[in-house]
Amino acid sequence: MRIFVTGATGFLGTAIVHELINAGHQVLGLTRSEEGARSLASVGAEVHRGDIEDLDSLRRGAELADGVIHTAFNHDFSKFLANCEADRQAVEAMGSTLHGSDRPFVITSVAMLGASAHGRPAIEDNFNPDQPNPRKVSEVAGVALVQRGVNVSVVRLPQVHNPIKQGLISPMIELARKKGVSAYVDDGLNRWAAVHLGDAARLYILALEKGVAGSRYHAVAEEGIPLRTIAEVIGRGLNVPVKSITAADAPAHFDWLSPFVGRDMPASSTLTQERLAWRPTGPGLIADLEEMRYV
Repeated sequence: MRIFVTGATGFLGTAIVHELINAGHQVLGLTRSEEGARSLASVGAEVHRGDIEDLDSLRRGAELADGVIHTAFNHDFSKFLANCEADRQAVEAMGSTLHGSDRPFVITSVAMLGASAHGRPAIEDNFNPDQPNPRKVSEVAGVALVQRGVNVSVVRLPQVHNPIKQGLISPMIELARKKGVSAYVDDGLNRWAAVHLGDAARLYILALEKGVAGSRYHAVAEEGIPLRTIAEVIGRGLNVPVKSITAADAPAHFDWLSPFVGRDMPASSTLTQERLAWRPTGPGLIADLEEMRYV
């Protein structure tokens, strides 16, 4: 199949492009830069010029493809609400083009949207459209498209990692480097789920090839790693002290990260592994954090 990939030159998208090509698919990759075009061409992908806020370019890309994998997202958290709204519009634009066909459309969300109660892992079949997390709008848009007959499935992500980048943990590392201390909130026993980059990329391919419309899949290899453990590994890597920050002091220390660092975000992938025969095999988060170069 010829697959249109948004975010094709990003951290996750690059890995997905490689997996698609290795699986025998053709790739049409979205990029707005010359550097991105060269990167895509170097691995044998076609180049589609455009941007996630250029809805016409997204529609054209979807029109040219047998399926779509949408991973692009603006991670500037100072504009988080606006970026979530832009993602909703992108999902709707590409979905409108796929209407009337059975072409698969895999969109991206976050694992925490499957949470039902504090302390319980998020699960695939749970989604509360009334929850306050603004990232939900992409899933809401996906549900509306499914109701119109579009073949949409969702891959929900935890912290995606390799020895170079680790989701929200990468800005935690930079903050610890800047402030000279690796911190966690209160007892640091709140947990974050995680998955290795290669395992996440393979799940997107399975969702594309075998996914069922309306399904949600969790790219989760590790259900939950305590933030204190993560902070301790960062402290050793940077050779800085590790300490607890009270919840009251967290906003001053962590800035935009504060809503996340004190949150318990475990997630399960039991149903995903059963339904798609996905088996994560990559290194764990702590192993990647221990392997990375901190200097």
